[in-house]
Amino acid sequence: MSDFRFLFYSDEGQINTDWHDTLAVIRYAAPEAPAQKQVMVDAYGKVRAVAERGSKTKSAAAQGQADPAAADKVMKLTRRLVSFATEFALYGNIWQQWIAYMMMMHENAFTLTCERRPAGRTSTMMKLAERDFEIFRELMHLDLDALGKATGTDLLAMMAKYHMPFAQETENGTGKQIRILSSKLANASDVRAFGEIISQYYAQYGVGIYGLYKAFRIAEGEDAMRIVPVTDTEDVTFDDLVGYEEQKKTLKENTEAFVSGVHANNVLLYGDSGTGKSTSVHALMHDYFARGLRIVDISKADRSKLSQVLSEIKKRNYRFIIFLDDLSFEENESDYKELKAMLEGALESRSDRVLIYATSNRRHLIRETWGDRQDMEYNEDIHRSDTMEEKLSLASRFGVTIFYSKPNAGEYLNIVRELTRRNGIDIGEKELSDIARKWELRHGGMSGRTASQLITWLRGEAARLKEK
Repeated sequence: MSDFRFLFYSDEGQINTDWHDTLAVIRYAAPEAPAQKQVMVDAYGKVRAVAERGSKTKSAAAQGQADPAAADKVMKLTRRLVSFATEFALYGNIWQQWIAYMMMMHENAFTLTCERRPAGRTSTMMKLAERDFEIFRELMHLDLDALGKATGTDLLAMMAKYHMPFAQETENGTGKQIRILSSKLANASDVRAFGEIISQYYAQYGVGIYGLYKAFRIAEGEDAMRIVPVTDTEDVTFDDLVGYEEQKKTLKENTEAFVSGVHANNVLLYGDSGTGKSTSVHALMHDYFARGLRIVDISKADRSKLSQVLSEIKKRNYRFIIFLDDLSFEENESDYKELKAMLEGALESRSDRVLIYATSNRRHLIRETWGDRQDMEYNEDIHRSDTMEEKLSLASRFGVTIFYSKPNAGEYLNIVRELTRRNGIDIGEKELSDIARKWELRHGGMSGRTASQLITWLRGEAARLKEK
């Protein structure tokens, strides 16, 4: 089993550090295990302690005496498991969920292959991976009570029946995904079934951060730009946005074509602020995550890194939307030229797995001045209005443009009524209309955002009245 490192092992990354710490503890579960298994553990986690412990330590373990170093290693791993459970609001068998999570996150030859399509039962890749899966099944069903006796502490055994108050109420989508896969793997009837379950997971969701999360952003690393997950995405649906049915229909149709592998267009959502443009894009995560859609949110400060982002994500087997929220350029900015080149589909940038969705309050994105309309008499421009045409051409590179207008008085009141009903707020029609009109006058005019803010205030008022 010395070739165990072939698939699920590499030298770098946090996930390998986690494996190292986990296996450094597992070694104590069977101190007199056959040499072959000790070699396997050492090769997988680089736990060199197996070879360094010496006969004296093995002898002590065999007599039921706890290794003094074991408690420290167990404590370190237990702290990591508690942090893991807290991060994803997990409960139940955290040990098995931890093993499943590390398999979900480990990018290697097998997992990246399965991300494109499941490895067949008879493929060489699956046969090689099944050697690893034998070990994973053992780890999932490890006797934590026996491990506790060997290490002198029952901390890890407590992780098998982990209870966290309100965990079910606070569980997020990522945590639920971990629990479901963990349960399936733990109940797999044999190694072959285990392999089919995990390979199907990789085929549907992928591996690593892209398999586990819906949205991403850019972070600056020590050496280079990094794409990191957004761990607290709000679970917004299209039903949460009242009205704008035609706009939602157009956006969903284009996105449906995209995730189905049919040609689709870049999209510009423009119009008044607070009308639901960003909410519409966020709602796509709920509807299309399971079909491979991921969103990379790029802020204004990071837009110069567009080409780097595209270079990284287009290699993966997902459908990516690069989301540029509140997109606009001032007169003296030239960054729009890079975006324009990308929208035109430069050969080095073209990918049928990536689209750009942008929102803006401006239809033409770039601030236009009267100076842009001057001819050669004033600015020595040979062709009249070329400067203006160049700026206006950026918006035309979006194949689909969707306009979101502010609601009129009737539409605004309909939004308020519907949100009031959904939130169970008991208030008379006339009183609600009067409050809604006064509210919009003091809070920036009629919009879906203004209506939502009013509902938040009404809920607070209702809660205060109950307390009295």
